[in-house]
Amino acid sequence: MAFPASVALALIVPAAAPATLAEVGVIPATTPATVPSCPASPCLAVSRTTGFQVKVATATNPLSAPRSGTIVAWTITLGKPTASQVKFFDANEGGESEAGIAILQPLPKPNLTYKLIASSPVVKLTPYFGKTAQFPLETTLKVKKGDVIALTVPSWAPALALGFTNATSWRASRPKSQCSSTSTQTTHTLIGTAVQYYCLYLTARLTYSATVISTP
Repeated sequence: MAFPASVALALIVPAAAPATLAEVGVIPATTPATVPSCPASPCLAVSRTTGFQVKVATATNPLSAPRSGTIVAWTITLGKPTASQVKFFDANEGGESEAGIAILQPLPKPNLTYKLIASSPVVKLTPYFGKTAQFPLETTLKVKKGDVIALTVPSWAPALALGFTNATSWRASRPKSQCSSTSTQTTHTLIGTAVQYYCLYLTARLTYSATVISTP
């Protein structure tokens, strides 16, 4: 069927669902303020493990991806340890401060088991002490709704805020017998493996987040 040249035809195409940008791990202001402990005393750091926040007051699973999407960057707020504190951690916790992120899939059994789906390269953190630094990912990471975005620290990172109540907690990939020790390397780094995150630490918060672009 032919139409006169004067008749304009319009092709109606359904609009694509908009992508949304979310910062996973960011919650409203806390009391006390979420400030890394160093250089105060005690100056505590995350050491030789992979961990994620379980709860901050009434906020539960703040590092769980709200939708499927792509992680394009991660952010960490670091304390500014003194020269003597840096020397101590470098000597006792595996060398220069560094960290990256990991994507964990919760598994139904055994309890507290997570499968490592993907991870970012680790970044040297020393130049960013005392600052909040964001690291764009050259290779983005896919994430599914419900996956957990964890912080992997092969050595140490001054990224631990203290002084909260027992309603605030984070969990680490250490075996049950090593919850009070940092002498063993317990980072979860082998893609496809499952690890039980036995150890729960109360009254502290990990100071990192991740930027996720998600689509419905």
